[in-house]
Amino acid sequence: MKHLLILFTILFSYQSYSQTNDSQIADPASYLNELKSELQVQWPKNRTINIVFHGHSVPAGFFKTPIVNSLSAYPYLFLKELKSIYPYAVVNTIVTAIGGENSISGAKRFENDVLVHKPDVLFIDYGLNDRGAGLEKAYAAWDEMIKKAKDQNIKVILLTPSPDQRVDYMDPDNELKRHSDQIIRLAEENQTGLVDSYKAFEFSYSDREVLVKYMSQVNHPNEKGHEMITNEIIKWFR
Repeated sequence: MKHLLILFTILFSYQSYSQTNDSQIADPASYLNELKSELQVQWPKNRTINIVFHGHSVPAGFFKTPIVNSLSAYPYLFLKELKSIYPYAVVNTIVTAIGGENSISGAKRFENDVLVHKPDVLFIDYGLNDRGAGLEKAYAAWDEMIKKAKDQNIKVILLTPSPDQRVDYMDPDNELKRHSDQIIRLAEENQTGLVDSYKAFEFSYSDREVLVKYMSQVNHPNEKGHEMITNEIIKWFR
């Protein structure tokens, strides 16, 4: 009986380890290795690489509504940085983001507006606006988009939310943090990449005077804030 109990304990531990080991964020050192090789191929053997940014107003380039400063938003700051690393690459940065949209709406137009571009890499950024939809509906929408992309062998990288000055960051269970934690869980469950914007700005949460230096208005980063997000994204391509 004692031996059976020991055997059961070992089997249970192994099963728990396997489940944990299968649920982890993709490794930045290897996740995009194949693509990074393609980005180094020179003409005439190279091909066009499509990188799609899907989400709400932040990747769409909204600064002080209704001003849309696309060229200072992170999708294009990223393109500029990427080209400095891979000067021979032909890269399309495609933004399918819409200001004011949440992930439920984004999932509804996903096939027609996103998959049609045949992305090599897909970034998803809806955390700020999903607070209105709630965690359960947001989870379902993100999971649907992730799985549809993975079914087509698209590399997926999720973004946790950038700052909102109305959030009480001193509350460790604030609503934005809950959505951030859920996005991290989705990345783990689906073994996708992750850009943790929420964590990148943590140094500013205890001092509003510091945070405001990175914001163009209450919930939109300025160019300096977009540079912070770009710095996290580019890590996946170095």
